[in-house]
Amino acid sequence: MKVRIFDTTLRDGEQTPGVSLSPDKKLSIAKKLSELGVDAIEAGFPVISEGESNAIKMIVEENLPLEVCGLARTNQKDIDAAVSCGLKYIHAFIATSDIHLEHKLNMTREQALEKAVESVEYGKSCGLQVEFSAEDATRTDRDFLKKIFSEVAKAGADRIDIPDTVGYSTPQYIAEITKDAIEATKLPVSVHCHNDFGLAVANALSGIQAGASCAHVTINGIGERAGNASLEEFVMALHSLQFENKWETNINTKLLYETSRYVSKLAGITVQPNKAIVGQNAFGHESGIHTHGVLSNPLTYEPISPELVGRTRWLQVGKHAGIHGMNAMLAEYGVTPNDQQTKEILSKVKALGDQGKQVTEVELLAIANEIMGENKLKRIVQLTGFSVSTGIGTMPYAFVKISVDGKEMSATDYGVGPVDASLNAIQKITGQISEVRVKEYRLDSISGGANALCEVTIKLEDAKGNLVSSKSVGEDIVTTSVQAMIDGINRIMLKKLLKEKKV
Repeated sequence: MKVRIFDTTLRDGEQTPGVSLSPDKKLSIAKKLSELGVDAIEAGFPVISEGESNAIKMIVEENLPLEVCGLARTNQKDIDAAVSCGLKYIHAFIATSDIHLEHKLNMTREQALEKAVESVEYGKSCGLQVEFSAEDATRTDRDFLKKIFSEVAKAGADRIDIPDTVGYSTPQYIAEITKDAIEATKLPVSVHCHNDFGLAVANALSGIQAGASCAHVTINGIGERAGNASLEEFVMALHSLQFENKWETNINTKLLYETSRYVSKLAGITVQPNKAIVGQNAFGHESGIHTHGVLSNPLTYEPISPELVGRTRWLQVGKHAGIHGMNAMLAEYGVTPNDQQTKEILSKVKALGDQGKQVTEVELLAIANEIMGENKLKRIVQLTGFSVSTGIGTMPYAFVKISVDGKEMSATDYGVGPVDASLNAIQKITGQISEVRVKEYRLDSISGGANALCEVTIKLEDAKGNLVSSKSVGEDIVTTSVQAMIDGINRIMLKKLLKEKKV
């Protein structure tokens, strides 16, 4: 059975505190969502501003192969604003819970019902497809909810939406009111779930199991407060979990990670590391037991293949590490220690882990080279020139010259500080050859006084999701950061080179 994916990243997702998308950014995200395969997008709330209206017009005029919807309250002004943007589809809503009616709208149930019916009739008279939404449905009196759904259906509504506006529902209850809505209207039903209690995806899945045909979701689960049901989690659950029915969507799952990163960058909202499907750690392993199992058969500790969602598996060494995982990491760089050397390397890795230290791949390779008494690691990238300038009243900028396999390349870039400027300049160069970007940056002080040492740890990622971590220690923060970046780039490019040779 096919489930309709209604993405509201551009409307409800943009209501995330601190997020504001320009019309150009909205259009670019809309194109990404179209490539991903969503069936419908909520492009925005037309009446709220001129910029919002312009963004929606731009998206409509792009003629993307999906439905474009706009949000509207149950009044003519909002619906007219949607029509003026060229929209053919609106999501009209009014609050129906007693707490909203009394404290927000100052309306009776009868007045809210009248407004709902009038707005649906008006929307249909304008030639629009109307999806009616009863805001705060899960805290609405159940009999009144059935009544208002029934009446808007008679007025001509095309779809019904059940919003769990404050994430208050349980999977059991949302299933019950979904069945109510289907029985009362005989229309396609959507569920719109918020994540205040961490149940948004579970509630959306329960709604689908109960007969809903569509879920409102956002990329990375962004949205007000604790966010919305996450598109990537919802879709992969439908595709992968053991439901009685076989669910399908039009989503190209291999684009999930790429889309997640794109939205994260434009919205400025970092994805938490332990986020399901698209989080940095979703396919990362350190425990020796886990890495041994994954290397023997990935299904032992991975419910789905990372490639299915556009990811790659990565391993980390530390005090939980085992021989199999560590040797697999070394093998990615063409390093193959014998049994005795392996034991010595692992012993040093665990000793560092016991001190509470994160062991980066660069450190692992340094330990291996020290114990094996050789250096097989080719340095593809060499730093040959570097300078920074900063001061009061001027934006910091950096000049970097790098030798890449003997070819000299240079770049200048700006940043919020000298470190940011330096790393931006390096990424400007490496972006041309390997699309490497900084995923994580951490600075720690490891000694005090005038000659204090700093420790910089950088995690880098390439376009295919390959991750490499690097660490450098020094007195100067900028120089130490640049060195960590160069070491990390060497490792990620060497790993890529060796993989290409194997293929």
